[in-house]
Amino acid sequence: MPFLRFAKISLPVLLAIFWNTGHAQSPPLQIVATTGMIADTLNQVGGAHVSVRSLMGPGVDPHLYRQTRNDISAMTQADAVFWNGLDLEAQLMEFLDRLSQRKPVFAVGEAVPDERRRADQEYTDRWDPHVWMDPGRWRYVVTTTRDALIELNPEARDDFKANADAFLERLRTLEDYARKVLGSVPESAQVLVTAHDAFGYLGDAYGYEVEGIQGFSTESEAGLARIETLVNLLVEQKIGAIFVESSVSERNIRALVEGAAAQDWEVKIGGELYSDAMGAPGTYEGTYIGMIDHNVTTIARALGGDAPSDGMSGKLSTNREDSL
Repeated sequence: MPFLRFAKISLPVLLAIFWNTGHAQSPPLQIVATTGMIADTLNQVGGAHVSVRSLMGPGVDPHLYRQTRNDISAMTQADAVFWNGLDLEAQLMEFLDRLSQRKPVFAVGEAVPDERRRADQEYTDRWDPHVWMDPGRWRYVVTTTRDALIELNPEARDDFKANADAFLERLRTLEDYARKVLGSVPESAQVLVTAHDAFGYLGDAYGYEVEGIQGFSTESEAGLARIETLVNLLVEQKIGAIFVESSVSERNIRALVEGAAAQDWEVKIGGELYSDAMGAPGTYEGTYIGMIDHNVTTIARALGGDAPSDGMSGKLSTNREDSL
């Protein structure tokens, strides 16, 4: 009988079998990420070696987000927590600082070197936290994530390196596409107006003038003077499209449209951009690459450039911009 044959195996052999089996497939690291962009990067680099929970889903504003009891429980029980830093998750900073005394906490956005960060003109001791808007800068986050995962699980080093290299190659392809389609927009129209100043790194990377109604954080107030300034900009430079954001109220953007109309200039809403949050889980736009692909494609098409409606690799939804 099979049971009797199994029973004859010596104890040392059994222990060796169980030891090798356990080490061949160690349980995945339990990781909490604050934003979807960081969570997707962890999944791309970590693969089967990680199980990632993202605190902030589609449409969530990280500048204003406050942790829930479930968030606190998840972070305290996780093997590690990954967050952006650079004052993005302003309401979580105190808690994450305390948590870092007890477990690994990685501020991956701060891997971008100082010389490649945008300074806040109003608060000189702060940086623009929206580093994910430029795939070139996000490469620093990918390599830092890789190194952090190796630190947490050295046995999976080769997998982490291979996954990171593959992801970095996809980012290079994304950069090339973004440069091509954004560069196809007439130079006079390369002005990006959005609800808050989240796209500065994109503008810096691809030569666009970027204007946000609010500053780096959505906590800042948009005054009437700022609205008036941007309305005049739209009218004087004949800008035909501005953009709403998935995680920010469109009220101020609508005010720009109405203000321009009062000066006999028609401005349309060119589409909805993903600024501080990605699209729905399980969709292409719910990945980092899909998010940026959507943004640059939407911007280029709305401002008079040449870009396919379904994006870089034919994966974009084509009905989002038509619904606005």
